[in-house]
Amino acid sequence: MQPIATAGVVVKPLQGVWRSRGYGWIVRFDAAGPALYHLAGDDCWRDPRPATDPDGVLKLWRPVGAAIETAGEVDGTLYRFDRLKALPTACSTVRPWTPRRTLAVVADTFAAYYPLSKERGLDWSARRRDALAALGETPDDAALWKALAVLLRGIDDAHVELDGLVDGQMRTRRLGEAAVLLRAKAAPGGEAAWGRAWRAQVLAAPLGVREAAGGRILWGRQGKVGYLAVNAMGGFDPRAGDDDTALLDATLDEAMAAFAGAEAVIVDVSGNRGGYDVIARRIAARFADRRREVGSKIAVGGDGLVQPLLITPSDRPRYLGPVWLLTSQVTVSAGETFTLSMRALPNVRQAGETTRGALSDQLQKPLPNGWRFALPAEVHRDAGGRVVEGEGIAPQAPLPVFPPGEPPNDPQGHARALEWVLGRIYGR
Repeated sequence: MQPIATAGVVVKPLQGVWRSRGYGWIVRFDAAGPALYHLAGDDCWRDPRPATDPDGVLKLWRPVGAAIETAGEVDGTLYRFDRLKALPTACSTVRPWTPRRTLAVVADTFAAYYPLSKERGLDWSARRRDALAALGETPDDAALWKALAVLLRGIDDAHVELDGLVDGQMRTRRLGEAAVLLRAKAAPGGEAAWGRAWRAQVLAAPLGVREAAGGRILWGRQGKVGYLAVNAMGGFDPRAGDDDTALLDATLDEAMAAFAGAEAVIVDVSGNRGGYDVIARRIAARFADRRREVGSKIAVGGDGLVQPLLITPSDRPRYLGPVWLLTSQVTVSAGETFTLSMRALPNVRQAGETTRGALSDQLQKPLPNGWRFALPAEVHRDAGGRVVEGEGIAPQAPLPVFPPGEPPNDPQGHARALEWVLGRIYGR
């Protein structure tokens, strides 16, 4: 692929207006750069964020017949666009952002792009009718917030989010939290106390564990067993960008050197909240023996193009011996694409709980009135073709990691899970 801009100027073959297949985007490329618009039904609006490429998907391009494909990185997700003669009239029409308009664009976007709606039993036409009834004849923002709750009722998806200003206060709704995190938030000390208890328990385990990379990585080796916990796919160096990999690479170099000759390594993503897929692949590459297809994904409402998901072995130190991968109900997003990559490797066995089932990239839809919503817009499958979007990735060796009856801020289930894996390694 080639850069979209050369010397700060968009290349001439791209200049003009393009509509994406899936995702609900229109991009107008002027010589100075892109302008992003969002489509929802018959409506269209300019993205209000200040960046010209706020989602980082318009850095590289290549022609595909009369269409083009863009990407944010080499080997990243491909987005296919078709040329339009001009910007649709709706995109330049000025209209007020009323509660009724906001409800309509949210409903139209979910109807067009939410994954597996039929399989999940989601009738968006019926939901829209119910939401409009809840909105009432003279709605305000408080009524809109309640109506959107009707539209999205019953959805358990970590990539569905809603933010809106109601009566001068910003409200936030997240629709897919793991049960253990909901219990932790309701307990004294909240989720932070749960995280501290989890960390203290790992540091006390007989694995020689130390903290590294801004506390996002814990690793160690004791005897013939190595341990690597990755709690986020990004944010390793507070002095650098969230997707910076310098400190990550240095930490993994040290860990892989220590793991040399180990009989097995435990890779623990039971507390991983996601981040960047490129970082997930970068870490999985430290355990890969050769280039492999680890799964695939397809954009909802697109042209049916199946994109293979690939992993390539790192050219830095690797560990290719037996790996136990520990997952849980908390493991989500890029933590799951990491799990998908690791599960395709012949030296890896997954233990623990099924992951959250939110692998799709999160599609951001900010509105000019200050409200914002987000949703998944892709369907992921594993290397065998099984749908894992909305289902999660089930372990080969199921065992409770954060069981329902456990005190939320005393995660002893995780300690027992580690002990179970160590027992298998040591033959106990």
